[in-house]
Amino acid sequence: MEVSEGVAHILVVDDEHGILASLERIFAREGYDVSTTDSGDEAINILRQRGADVVLADVMMPKMSGIDLLRAVKAISPSIDVLMMTAFGTIEKAVECMREGAYDFISKPLKRALVVRSVQRALERRALLHENRALRAQAMSLHADDDVVVGSSNALRATLDLVAQAAPSEATILLEGESGTGKELLAQRIHALSNRALGPFVAVNCAALPEGLLESELFGHEKGAFTGAFSRHLGRFERAQGGTIVLDEIGETSSAVQVRLLRVLQEGEIERVGGGEVIRADVRVVAATHRNLKELVAAGKFREDLYYRLNVIPVVVPPLRERHGDVVILAQHFLKRFARKNNKTIEGFSELALADLDAYAWPGNVRELENTIERAVVLCRGEIIGRDDLPQAMRRQTEDPSRSHHHHSDGIFVPYGTTMGEAEMMLITQTLERCGGDKKTAARLLGIAPRTIYRRVGG
Repeated sequence: MEVSEGVAHILVVDDEHGILASLERIFAREGYDVSTTDSGDEAINILRQRGADVVLADVMMPKMSGIDLLRAVKAISPSIDVLMMTAFGTIEKAVECMREGAYDFISKPLKRALVVRSVQRALERRALLHENRALRAQAMSLHADDDVVVGSSNALRATLDLVAQAAPSEATILLEGESGTGKELLAQRIHALSNRALGPFVAVNCAALPEGLLESELFGHEKGAFTGAFSRHLGRFERAQGGTIVLDEIGETSSAVQVRLLRVLQEGEIERVGGGEVIRADVRVVAATHRNLKELVAAGKFREDLYYRLNVIPVVVPPLRERHGDVVILAQHFLKRFARKNNKTIEGFSELALADLDAYAWPGNVRELENTIERAVVLCRGEIIGRDDLPQAMRRQTEDPSRSHHHHSDGIFVPYGTTMGEAEMMLITQTLERCGGDKKTAARLLGIAPRTIYRRVGG
């Protein structure tokens, strides 16, 4: 039977016949064309014969697992959206499926409204993808010369390859990495490479706003929702409609905000604070954190269900000390930028200055390097940046034969703009270096418990 143009074809695969019957009823009532089967092999036959717009598949099936069926569907037609149905105990499996390209997962027992909404979102996305292909090509040419990522190390390449792979999907991405590694720049790159490149890009630092304010900043509020709410305020989610929202420092959010975020990711809906109106959220979420969310979940400070929703595609952004060879490339890149900005003619770095930069541990990562080079450009009096133009803490790696042997550093330099957390990390890292990595001695010198060091730097 040929499907008439315009009627969406939904294929449901589950070994529980009761679920097949109830979903068939639900989708028929919505006006969709429905096929049902309890076997993965039969599902593949249906797809080969007549295709489908959306596939709903159970994660745990006896003969062919949900993940095997998903791979087969994607091999037959990568553009078909697959929704995985999962019992609570198998959420990890569902997340694994999303890494393999599933569009979403729905928890059992199934709620009619949630299932219908997930299918509607998948169908809307399918329509948008067709429209967006030409627009995306145009947007990519606009971002061709972006200054997002500089370097050629293997660690950076691996991260960029994963970003390029994940960006065109609608899946939520979790950027994990230390402060100063450039997570927001990577989020911009994800947006530029996505089907939403022409939509808005909105970034929110969850740690920078007090709890009460963060809720209304993200979701908006109605007039009179609280004292001082003189007019309706559109939240960042509404301003990001059709685009990407970056939730930086997601680990710092309160449980009230976490519940609201879960609703956005699970049901695609937001409600303004003090309002009853439900607003559809057509937004791709990228979350970023320097905290270990898994540990926060274990400590009861972060919702496990939200963690699973955010951690669909985890992207670990490497610290600068692991990006071998990139320090010199980045230093020269920043030198050009800041020399231009300060109208200075500076040719480059002395060999000793480069050696110092290369040997330094960079606890503040790319941001610390950027601040260091800007300061060096401002201080530099000649055409070459020498080690005198670098902070003292960086000048102790190699002895400069042209200078008196008394010249060494017993302090560390903390550039303006360094956060308390970064400054603490710099102090710990550099004290550890002075103590040859002995954590107990370093802890004694710093007047803190050794476990504090273990917790901050691992090991």
